[in-house]
Amino acid sequence: MPNVKIQVTNESTVLKDGDVAAVVPALQKQVTEHFAPAWGIDAQLSYVASDKLSEDSWWLVVLDNSDQAGALGYHDLTSNFLPLAKVFAATDLQFGEQWTVTVSHELLEELADPNINLTVFDQPTATAGKLYAYEVCDACEDDSNAYEIDGTLVSDFVLPAWFEPGRPANGTQFDYLGRIKNPLELLPGGYIGVFDVTKGTGWQQMTADAVAARYADRPRVGSRRERRATPRDQWLPSRGRE
Repeated sequence: MPNVKIQVTNESTVLKDGDVAAVVPALQKQVTEHFAPAWGIDAQLSYVASDKLSEDSWWLVVLDNSDQAGALGYHDLTSNFLPLAKVFAATDLQFGEQWTVTVSHELLEELADPNINLTVFDQPTATAGKLYAYEVCDACEDDSNAYEIDGTLVSDFVLPAWFEPGRPANGTQFDYLGRIKNPLELLPGGYIGVFDVTKGTGWQQMTADAVAARYADRPRVGSRRERRATPRDQWLPSRGRE
């Protein structure tokens, strides 16, 4: 039995509780059968009503948009200072994106880097180097790169080899679907957070093409990108609905 327990709940107005609960079995299959064998990280998922969230579980909360994330008091951690992931369903629908792909995306990234503090350092020369955010779905995050599990569309994700700059391309699988051909490669619509340590300009978004250009804008409040750039002493625990 996995020791990580993640409770999924719905606080959006654009989705019914049953809509969110219905995708949990597919998410569980992705985590246990697809993600865990590659990453060695498994979790037990369950859907609960928002007023039944447990203090000893990680949370994945479906919200309308980033403004709601602030109004509801869902900040950076659960009420017991455990990892919390947020999905903005109304924003997805506004941009014509599949909210189930975003839920899958945030779930896998919560598992791979729960404290949003892991990076990979690529140093091509003695005087230059870049930090890459340890985000396992960003490089292949576009809906066109997603796949189905029992009728639910979920996100593709990179494998550990993607974060190894010197890894030879021949015979290496870099993402679950096998579409990425080189380490640190971005598929169309993909992006990744990069910190150029030689320039000291902070976290910037490197995008594959114009499709991902909106991710180069200011991060949405409560998103992983916003939290990565926020000092840890400014993180706040969730208080639930206010």
